[in-house]
Amino acid sequence: MRQEISFGALVGRHSCLPKRECLPHDIAHANQETREDRVIGFNEIEYASHTDVGVRRSHNQDSHVAMPAADDEHWRQVGHVFLVADGMGAHAVGEKASEMAAREIPHLYSKYAQEGPLGALRRAFVDANNTIHNFGRQNVEFKGTGTTGTALVLRPEGAWVGHVGDSRAYRIRAGVIEQLSFDHSLLWELARRQRKNPDELTGIPSNVIVRSLGPEASVQVDVEGPHPLERGDVFLLCSDGLSGQVNDKVIGSVVTALPPAEAVRFLVHMANLQGGPDNTTVIVARVGGEPRLAGVDSKAEVVFRPSDGAIPIVPRLALAMYYLGKVPWHYVLMGLGILLALSVPILSIFDLGDPLRTFTFAGFLLLTGIVIMMVQNFRETRKLAAPSPDERPLQVYRQTPCPLDAAIYEKLVQSAHTLEESIKEKNWEYDSRTYQEKLKLAAAHFKQARLREAFREQCRAMLVLMEDVHRYRGKNEDFKPVW
Repeated sequence: MRQEISFGALVGRHSCLPKRECLPHDIAHANQETREDRVIGFNEIEYASHTDVGVRRSHNQDSHVAMPAADDEHWRQVGHVFLVADGMGAHAVGEKASEMAAREIPHLYSKYAQEGPLGALRRAFVDANNTIHNFGRQNVEFKGTGTTGTALVLRPEGAWVGHVGDSRAYRIRAGVIEQLSFDHSLLWELARRQRKNPDELTGIPSNVIVRSLGPEASVQVDVEGPHPLERGDVFLLCSDGLSGQVNDKVIGSVVTALPPAEAVRFLVHMANLQGGPDNTTVIVARVGGEPRLAGVDSKAEVVFRPSDGAIPIVPRLALAMYYLGKVPWHYVLMGLGILLALSVPILSIFDLGDPLRTFTFAGFLLLTGIVIMMVQNFRETRKLAAPSPDERPLQVYRQTPCPLDAAIYEKLVQSAHTLEESIKEKNWEYDSRTYQEKLKLAAAHFKQARLREAFREQCRAMLVLMEDVHRYRGKNEDFKPVW
């Protein structure tokens, strides 16, 4: 079903920076900023980043950072570090939290890198959480501040992902996009407990975060890897401003066809055309040239596989089970046991019941509470024990084919036509000559069955329109979904 999408008037400042080497504290945090870099050597990692305030927000609470290795020794010992953080809280509260995460985590990871990437990433996230949490406690206006944090480290042995929250890490390889991070959201937690695919659950809000950096004194950090690198691999980090508006198949197709600098701009504009309700930040890192198109098995375990004909769980029951699981039952049972034990003398004096039976039941409650507490402590101890990389199985959480075929090309052609008609209806100026040149080139490639080249030029044609929409869009401007 088609629906009208409203654009906002809040357009950020645009700046395009020349190619340069990023320093550890080179943090991008503005309403809109684009950066492109290329690191020669070290598996030839090419990367770019782009952030935008979106259509409906007045502040950009996203932060991101790229910290490439300075030389071959640095590449072996530390690696290339990328991070996206999405702050939570009104205005400056969220901005401050994401800034602190983007500043602290790469620096701390480099400091601890001699311990190995698994331990270094975990310690960096834990220390950053302490910093953000203590800042919130010391400043009343920032109390409860929090942020997501998703880091990607590329090293000779492979890719490592450190993660808290619902900003995502993807790998696109040979026509398949794989989600390497687990969303720490209510929806995904319920899906894991029910052993279902998150797409199967209905009626559960997708934007409720159950784990983040800052609100609590302690945090559990997911660190996974190494995912071996292959030439043509593309890695993408993003805030939920992208993943909430643009589906995985489109994301994978775009980064397969376009180089990083164009892909990040295209995806951010796409999120804004789909409504742009949130800030959007994207980092794309490409390893060793253009991605391969033929599909191969990544050898990693897929946690959430698509299923046919699945019956959604009842949302209220799922929510009830989740919140019941958050109750500290060991304290509840031990408290009830103590109260019943204390009531035994009163029952004896006033002959109100069987004191022996009451005392026995009280003892049972106390014993049950103690057993539950011991089990929970045992589980927490196992969680805190950091397994070595060899002991940790590689996992991807979702796989989605993203082939560059005739069907997706035709959809993009229709999307560009729809967008062009909307621009003409509003009498906006656009670079018609460049747009038509790109269209003709795309059509010529498609006629010769060169699908990657056809899709790439069609994306570039649409990017011409997207840039003009971004420049003209107003608070009351409406567009239909373009994809």
